[in-house]
Amino acid sequence: MKDAAFFERRKLESLEPWALRQHQLARLNALLATILPTNRLYAEKLDGISLPLESFEQFDRLPHTFKEELIDRRHHGDFAANLTYPVERYVRYHQTSGTSGRPIMVLDTAEDWNWWVNTWQFTLDAAEITPGDRALLAFSFGPFIGFWSAFDALTRRGALAAPGGGMTSLQRLELIRTLRANILLCTPSYALHLAEVAENHQLDPRTMGVEKLILSGEPGASASIIREKIATCWNAQVIDHSGATEVGPWGYSDSERRGLHVVESEFIAEFLSIEHGGPAAAGELSELVLTSLGRYGGPLIRYRTGDLVRPQWPAGYANRFVLLEGGVLGRTDDMMIIRGVNVFPSAVEQILRSFPEVLEYRLRAFKAAQLDQLEVEIEDRLEQPARVAEELRLRLGLNIEVRCVTIGSLPRFEGKGRRFADDR
Repeated sequence: MKDAAFFERRKLESLEPWALRQHQLARLNALLATILPTNRLYAEKLDGISLPLESFEQFDRLPHTFKEELIDRRHHGDFAANLTYPVERYVRYHQTSGTSGRPIMVLDTAEDWNWWVNTWQFTLDAAEITPGDRALLAFSFGPFIGFWSAFDALTRRGALAAPGGGMTSLQRLELIRTLRANILLCTPSYALHLAEVAENHQLDPRTMGVEKLILSGEPGASASIIREKIATCWNAQVIDHSGATEVGPWGYSDSERRGLHVVESEFIAEFLSIEHGGPAAAGELSELVLTSLGRYGGPLIRYRTGDLVRPQWPAGYANRFVLLEGGVLGRTDDMMIIRGVNVFPSAVEQILRSFPEVLEYRLRAFKAAQLDQLEVEIEDRLEQPARVAEELRLRLGLNIEVRCVTIGSLPRFEGKGRRFADDR
């Protein structure tokens, strides 16, 4: 049975643009009025602003926040620099993955955590999760926030949530069978790896009863080739979710699985054009900038996420939240210019995943004569790298060296995949 909170979420999704802006501005002013007296980072950054803000023109003049600012030890030592309260007020500890730079130690109050769990419900709505569902979370019990927030969101929903930490892939497959789990939560790459392990043990993942996969932790589940490959492996629906430890659970699949909606009732989303640095037009490659509206203990104002997206503002759909076609397309710090062509690791992955015989891959960027170069290693059942190199040439317009390595020799990942080595 759908509760009042469900209908409130549907109401927020359908707000007219002007009404959504009013909602966001009211939330923003309430946030700023609360945090500025005690949040040292933003007391310095926003010194002199007059509250309440009366328009988004005033908001647009506020400075951006960068990840590097969150590791400024002057404010809270080793903890993230954007804490509003004394450390004793906080009840949850998590940290960023550290895939780029030093991990950030992030804290949440009980109220912040309630906001996390409530915002996750947009994703569970998209997946149509009910109290009768049984979900296996194939994540570790480490400080990765995605597992913990998803677990608490599922239990609040009334679903049966089974933690899969501390297990081998084969043990997780056995738990899916014995629990009769119909929902699987993991990263996109681990969904493919788990299907590979099943097949290696003469198990058919398509007959295991998994009906839906909620995938997070890395891009890919909104990319059509990767999404369809995972859906085919499991004979199941694929739902994308996006968030970040320092930001919050900001994105969820649209009903047609074209990409990710930003939860604009809880975040102000902005888009900076990669080409000219100003506000991006619809469909333009841009960096996602987010302001969290409900996380008072660790707020972020105009945070440069580094995520590359293409925004679209839906017309004629019930859900008016901005849509990111194809989801997160890559990272600004991963972009390479190879012989004049912009290349992102995520674009290469989509091409590699289109070959069913390619089990795993690794990319390496390096400099040669002051120019960016890229090489690709693949585990290929056919051991025919030339056909993969030809597809990369046709799709990207580049000649890229592709070579085969022994099957099973490349690392597999339970959490965020680290398939891109940047040696430039």
